Amino acid sequence: MKIAVIGAGIIGVTTAYELGRDGHEVSVFERRGAAAEESSFANAGVVAPGHDMPWAMPGMPRKIASQLLRQHASVRIGFPLGKSEMAWMWKWYRSCTLERYLTNRAHMRRLAFYSRARMLSIRTDLRLEYDRSDGHLVLLRTDRDIQMAQPGLQLLRDAGVAFRQLEPAQARLVEPALSADTPFAGAIELPDDEVGNCRQFALLLKNEAQRTGVRFRFDTTVSAITQNVRPSLVIQGEPSPSEFDAVVICAGVSASQLLRPRGLDLPLVAVHGYSLSASIKEPLNSPRSAVTDEHYKVAVARLGNRIRVAGGAELGGAPDRKRESSLQTLYKVLHDWFPGAASRTNTIQEWKGNQPMFPDGPPVVGYGGQPGLWLNIGHGSSGWALACGSARALADQILGHQPELDMQGFDLERLAR
Repeated sequence: MKIAVIGAGIIGVTTAYELGRDGHEVSVFERRGAAAEESSFANAGVVAPGHDMPWAMPGMPRKIASQLLRQHASVRIGFPLGKSEMAWMWKWYRSCTLERYLTNRAHMRRLAFYSRARMLSIRTDLRLEYDRSDGHLVLLRTDRDIQMAQPGLQLLRDAGVAFRQLEPAQARLVEPALSADTPFAGAIELPDDEVGNCRQFALLLKNEAQRTGVRFRFDTTVSAITQNVRPSLVIQGEPSPSEFDAVVICAGVSASQLLRPRGLDLPLVAVHGYSLSASIKEPLNSPRSAVTDEHYKVAVARLGNRIRVAGGAELGGAPDRKRESSLQTLYKVLHDWFPGAASRTNTIQEWKGNQPMFPDGPPVVGYGGQPGLWLNIGHGSSGWALACGSARALADQILGHQPELDMQGFDLERLAR
């Protein structure tokens, strides 16, 4: 089949690779000048299937409301809020029931574990080498943090996820560089989790996709999708539409602009996250792998000779304006745990990226409701963790095969229920 993929972030690149591997004639259209320039550029990089869960959960509205005026809130509401964000918040609120949360969490974790296995297979088969390390340590600052973590630990037990509950002294053996000046109550070690540079992986996989014949067209904006017998793309600067057998939309939050004229008004908005990236000043003062501060919902990770601090979630506001308090939370967590890790002589990269999210949590991976139209969108903050599995499952559906993954809960129709 002749297939167009719109978007060359981690979702678009993995999708293009799987489609090219299946023998399709694939063209990828990306408005930026290179792959992984937007949501995939500087994310946290942590792959932790046991921790992938929807935002929409019981008690979450109250938690967000209680944090609105806090200096180091993990979730913030930015202003102005548009109509789409307001409508999204109402649908999100309605999804915060226990029944819907348990269902959506099960869907997301099923995809997360499948995706991790697929990523390992790709990495091994292609011998991809990128900045990564194994292991994940979740730090619990207070006794209340330990108490709040217990339901999640039971879920890990039920899922067969390997973990250890640690005393502070044991945690310091896992991560010796943890600052002695910052007390904490305990930790959870997840040895099978990992951290990796999402952008590096995407660029390497793009090269492998090209070897299968996939064509990437950068600095190319798709302005519309039209439909005759087959779908066509209207591309800025080109005199006539380009026709394909199938079109796969992996364009993140921009997917809404392309789908709305097609009669699909999806509740997809950008939830913005923040990160800092810096050169490592002293390796002995840096984490060995990934450390998450559960209290502030901030991850500190080692990516080769760089350290990345990522966290925060912001709905609404101006996408190009960084909130200083959100950045200061990242600096605080870095200083609390690894005060001598980052080099201050070189510029520290401060980044704000959008995370396209549906109100109930899971992405849409599958048929777009119209002939030749397919969707792989809405992965939220878990895009890196869910990308490889989503791509393989979608490619199987396009082939007409039954995916290895149970696809219940990732359909477009669920959003209308």
